Amino acid sequence: MSEDEYRKLSQNEIEQEVGKLQNWKVVNGKINKTFEFDDFVQAFGFMTKVAMNAERMNHHPEWFNVYNRVRIDLVTHDVNGISNYDIELARIIDAIAKA
Repeated sequence: MSEDEYRKLSQNEIEQEVGKLQNWKVVNGKINKTFEFDDFVQAFGFMTKVAMNAERMNHHPEWFNVYNRVRIDLVTHDVNGISNYDIELARIIDAIAKA
């Protein structure tokens, strides 16, 4: 399997990789983080940037937005669990939030 393909992570790998991410946690079998912004426009701009990157990866988050908060859950339905793509997308999302 190439690194370009989804690969389900073991529980040990999930713990190690999520531990390297800032403020992400495992909730109900998904990696989860909530982001907070100054207002709705900033939150929506963030979501737009995430959407463009997710589309390039063909890997799309589950998310929920209320005003200035965006909750993101990442899981790979194709492998029925958390994959290498979820970790990579979480890293990209963190980079977008910091920019």
